Amino acid sequence: MPRATYSYFLGGEARQPNTDLEVRDKHTGEVASRVAVADQSAIEEAIVGASAAAPAMARLTGGERQEILNHCARRFAERAEELAFDLCVEAGKPMGDSRAEVARMIDTFRIAAEESVRQGGEVLPLDRTPRGRGYLGLWRRFPVGPVAAITPFNFPLNLAAHKVAPAIAAGCPCILKPASQTPIGALTIAEILAETSLPRGAFSALPVRGPQAGALVTDERIKLLSFTGSPQVGWELKRQAGKKRVTLELGGNAACIVCADAQQDDCVERLVFGAFYQAGQSCVSVQRILIHESIYAQLRERLVLRTRALVCGDPKQGDTAVGPLISVEEAQRVEAWIDAAVKRGAKRLCGGERDRALLRPCLLEDVPTDEAVCAKEVFGPVAVLAPFRDFEQALNAANDSEFGLQAGVFTQNIERAMRAFERLEVGGVCINEVPSWRADHMPYGGVKSSGQGREGVRFAMEEMSEVRMLVLRRAPGN
Repeated sequence: MPRATYSYFLGGEARQPNTDLEVRDKHTGEVASRVAVADQSAIEEAIVGASAAAPAMARLTGGERQEILNHCARRFAERAEELAFDLCVEAGKPMGDSRAEVARMIDTFRIAAEESVRQGGEVLPLDRTPRGRGYLGLWRRFPVGPVAAITPFNFPLNLAAHKVAPAIAAGCPCILKPASQTPIGALTIAEILAETSLPRGAFSALPVRGPQAGALVTDERIKLLSFTGSPQVGWELKRQAGKKRVTLELGGNAACIVCADAQQDDCVERLVFGAFYQAGQSCVSVQRILIHESIYAQLRERLVLRTRALVCGDPKQGDTAVGPLISVEEAQRVEAWIDAAVKRGAKRLCGGERDRALLRPCLLEDVPTDEAVCAKEVFGPVAVLAPFRDFEQALNAANDSEFGLQAGVFTQNIERAMRAFERLEVGGVCINEVPSWRADHMPYGGVKSSGQGREGVRFAMEEMSEVRMLVLRRAPGN
């Protein structure tokens, strides 16, 4: 079980001025732990410390950054089962998924360790025109300075890793604000970072009540804000952020197109996984499934049977595939969205029954496209089925969304695959895979309301650094 209490970490030091934040077991609803909450004075101290640490962080060699990151990866591996169980408790994530997230966090730190010694630049010849004769250019990247990272509840380990590890690899101090529902994993990351040789003040992990986190957004000493969460909050934070850089990884309502030539056995397994893993609480959860009319009835039946077979319940049990949502209130919201769609003529094919925070995976068809379960980000175990006649129609339907994070296409036709890559208005297209899939070194992010900028270790490091140019002029006559 998680420990009874957890300190927050300010500038690498553990502090426990209170135990005001209750962290509940998402399955039982009981208090599992209590966590220290930072106030505005702690945030100010963290910003001061990060600003003071910025020169020392920038001076760390690539090898020194690499050793810090490798130490973390080793220690995470040693504490993997503890991290997975804590995650299962605080997020309600089934143990299989919890162990997978721990493994991905370790991978993310290892990738960052590799990239920390690769960040360089290049020689840029300047004599391409006569006025550049005798000039030579060099450019390289330098860290932007202190980074504020705000992470959500759904991947409390790996999404934190995708901000913290690139910041260290790029040489940036970092202040992490984890979600209040799931702070334990972030504090364990901080506990392990405190074992390293990071400069004093270079890293803080501070659970903070939402309104008190404003300085992380508005303070000019913070040079980059990296936020993962809802579009409504993300775009408002960007408006408040002033001159600092802002990276936003926001919501989605991912579409998956299933062509007539799809390999159905594989397709069914991947679609059910993509729609219902983590109870659908993923920004790239499969939400809209567009199926060619020639195979629609057959695939619909297979999807219903497979969905009904999913084991739902206590996430601590080894055979559980779908656990509770993050709160009863969220489960009630998703249930209400399902009911609203049904009232407007949608057909419930299976699921949708609720027991406290647990909602059985639900498939719907004949859903009006302006209904919330189709047009918005449902962030729950719900997917909508619809047939299509031709591929261009399916591409248009997939693009008919304010979101554009990732999309999936199941086809054996290379021309359709390339057409989807060219036409779909998203940050990533997955062929013969659900849009829920992600490798931790690939560029990841969206367009439209789904955000701006890219994560994925090397790409996050580029966001956290800036190009500086050096111009060398040889003296005349040399």
